[in-house]
Amino acid sequence: MKESAKAKRIKRHQRRSSSQGKLNLVSLMDIFTILVFFLMVNSSSEVQVLNQDKSIELPSSSAEQHPKETLILTVSSSEVIVAGRSIVSIAALNEGALEFDPLLREELLYQAGKGQGAIGSDGSDSKPITIIADKHMPYLTLKKIMATCVDAGYTSIALAVNKKPEPSA
Repeated sequence: MKESAKAKRIKRHQRRSSSQGKLNLVSLMDIFTILVFFLMVNSSSEVQVLNQDKSIELPSSSAEQHPKETLILTVSSSEVIVAGRSIVSIAALNEGALEFDPLLREELLYQAGKGQGAIGSDGSDSKPITIIADKHMPYLTLKKIMATCVDAGYTSIALAVNKKPEPSA
C-alpha cells in the first residue's frame, strides 16, 4: 500500500525533529584560541618580573608606577652583580676608601657603551638603572653603589620593591 503525500511529509518532519542539532566545535575552538592569545598579550605588559636571588628580601612600597626595562644591578649579601655577571664582592666594595668603586664603574661604562642606556625624557644623556638590593642592606653600601652609578652616567636610578598588598575593605 502506498503512503499518501501527507503521511510522507509527517514522517519526514518527525525524523528531522527527533535528531538533535550539532554544535560546530571548530568555530568555538578558533574563538577560544583567539581569546587566549588576546589575554596573554594584554596581561604581559602590566607585570614585570625581575630575576632575583631567593636570599634578597625586597622592601615593600605602595608605588603605582610600573618599572621600565633597564640595566639591572643586583646587590646580594656577598657580591654585586651587573647584568648577570659578578663584578665585585661586598667586602671589597666596603674596603675601598674612594667614594665609588672603580671595578663597578668600569663595568657600568662598558654596559653603557653596549647601548644598555637610553636618552632621558628631558633630552639629557641620562641612562636608567634598576638596583635590586635586600631591605637590610647597609645604607653606606647602597650610597657607594649609587654614587658609582651616577659617576658612570646612570643618573636615573630606580630601586626594586615589592608592591604592598592592598588592604581589603
